[in-house]
Order: sequence, then structure tokens, then C-alpha cells
Amino acid sequence: MAESSEQKTIIVDASGLILGRMASIVAKKLLEGYRVYIVNAEKAVLSGEKKRVIEGYKLLLKVRTHYNPEKSGIRRPRSPANIVKRAIRGMLPMDKAKGRMAYKRLRVYIGMPKEFEGKPLTRFPEAEASRLSGRYITVGEVAESLGWRGVTQ
Repeated sequence: MAESSEQKTIIVDASGLILGRMASIVAKKLLEGYRVYIVNAEKAVLSGEKKRVIEGYKLLLKVRTHYNPEKSGIRRPRSPANIVKRAIRGMLPMDKAKGRMAYKRLRVYIGMPKEFEGKPLTRFPEAEASRLSGRYITVGEVAESLGWRGVTQ
């Protein structure tokens, strides 16, 4: 029983990683029982032309329901940390207890918190942005275009 209290932990540096590929790997790790901390969430990248990616995210903000057009239904994330968390959440089986417990083991941070400085960071080579042909935008840039004001402001 002593081993279960000391959980397996992974600290992922998201800078320069493709969001979707990173999210699928992290979702698998969460389901395996790992506790995952993601740092530098605003530096993860989304593939595609800058204007098209931003318009796709802005479109999600404008979606209304026919039942009650005053309410927008799902609250769409605007901060980089919440955009990353939402991407990972979409890859977990949230209708099952295992998926909900896995999601509770996820923490996403903007920047590098002091408690993780000097600790070994994990990178996923299969999710590197260098695999892209050059058209990509960071999650931080998308968040700013959606109205996120940033940490320093």
C-alpha cells in the first residue's frame, strides 16, 4: 500500500510541442495512473495558418443555442492553461469514473512555477513542432486573440 501513496509523477514542458499530439500522450499517461504537471502551457503550438486557427477558436465563442440564445451553452476556455486542459479532457472518457479520476490528476501551469525549477522535465519527441512545415501558432497567441490578458498585465 505504501507504493500507491507515492504516485508516479511526470512534469511536461509544453514549449514547442504540438497541442493535440501532446494531449493524446498525456491522456494515456493519466489513464495509466500518472500524476501529470504541464508547465509553459502558453508555448504549446497549434498547427495551421495563424488566421484560420484563431477564427476557428473565435467561432466556438459565438456558438449559441436555439433553446435559449442568451446563454452560450458550454463556457469556452480563453486562458492557455484552460485551452490545454480542455484538449486533454476531450481525450479522456469523462463519462466513466476512471476518466474523471484521471482528469483530477492533471495540473496545467502558465510559465514555470518555482516548485518545478531544477526538476527533470519530460519532452515528447513525437510531438515536437519541428515536425510541422512551418505554419503554426502558439496557444498563448490564440488566447490573447480570444481576450486573455496574460499574467503580467
